[in-house]
Amino acid sequence: MSSNEHIQITQTSKTNFLYSFSLLPKEKYEAINTVYAFCRYTDDIVDNELESADVKFKKIREWRDEFEKALKGTSSYSLLNQVNRIINKFNIPVEPFFELIKGMEADLQTSRYKDFNTLYQYCFRAAATVGLMCIEIFGYKNESAKEYAVNLGIALQLTNILRDIKFDALNGRIYLPEEDLKRFGYTEEELLDFKYNDSFIELMKFECKRARGYFEKANDHFHKENRKNLFPARIMEKIYFNILEKIEHMNYNVFHKKAKVSRFKKIYYTLGVFVKYKIAY
Repeated sequence: MSSNEHIQITQTSKTNFLYSFSLLPKEKYEAINTVYAFCRYTDDIVDNELESADVKFKKIREWRDEFEKALKGTSSYSLLNQVNRIINKFNIPVEPFFELIKGMEADLQTSRYKDFNTLYQYCFRAAATVGLMCIEIFGYKNESAKEYAVNLGIALQLTNILRDIKFDALNGRIYLPEEDLKRFGYTEEELLDFKYNDSFIELMKFECKRARGYFEKANDHFHKENRKNLFPARIMEKIYFNILEKIEHMNYNVFHKKAKVSRFKKIYYTLGVFVKYKIAY
C-alpha cells in the first residue's frame, strides 16, 4: 500500500481527521495518513458486520502478529512495514499501537460497561492511543503534550459515544456505564427502544458534563510552547467540542438526529486555528 493509498483511506472515510491533517507539511501529512490508515484498518476488522466474532478475533490476532513482524521489517502487509518506518523515523513508542489493538479486541468481547473506570480504559485504548501516536509526528517542545493528548483523546471518544448512542444501540452496544443508567433511573430497555424522556435528559446532561471535563483537562495541559506543533490536535478539539455543544443544543435528543458539524464550519475552524496558532503566534 503506497502513501497515496494511505491518504485515500483518510479521504474516503470522510473523517474529521482530514481537516486537522490538511495543513501539515507533506512529510508529516503522509506520516499521519499512514498511522491513520493503521488505526482505520484495525477498527474496520472489528466493525465488519458481515463476519462472525470468531472470524474477527482471528483477524485481529493475525493483525497483531503481523504488526510484531513489521517491527522487525518482515510483515507481509506493506502498510504495517510502512508504519514501522514511520515509527522509527519519528521515534513513536510502540505501546500505543498494541494498546489500540487491545481496545479493538475488547470491543469484540464487551458490549456493556459496568462503570466509568472500565469505559475509561476502553476510551484510552480506542482514542488516547491515537493521540499519543500523532503528537510524536506533530512534534512538541513540552512534555505536557502527552497529558494533553490523553485527555483530548478521552474527550473525543466520549463525544463520539454520546453522538452515536442510537447507532451503537442498533448494533447491540451500549457504552454508557450501567452505574450511570441506574443513577438516573433509565433502563437499558428504554435506551434500546430509543425512549427520550426526562431521565434520559438528566443522564445526558451528566455525560456531557463529564466530556466537557476532559476537554478542560486537555486545555489545562496545552502548553504555549506546543502551540505551533499541536495545531492539528487543536482543530480536532474545536470540531468535536462543537459536536458536544450541538448535542446539548438539541436538548440531548440524539435519537432524533445525529449531531454534525457542517463542512463550512470545519473549514472555518481549520483555517482559524492554523492562523491563530501557526501564523499569528
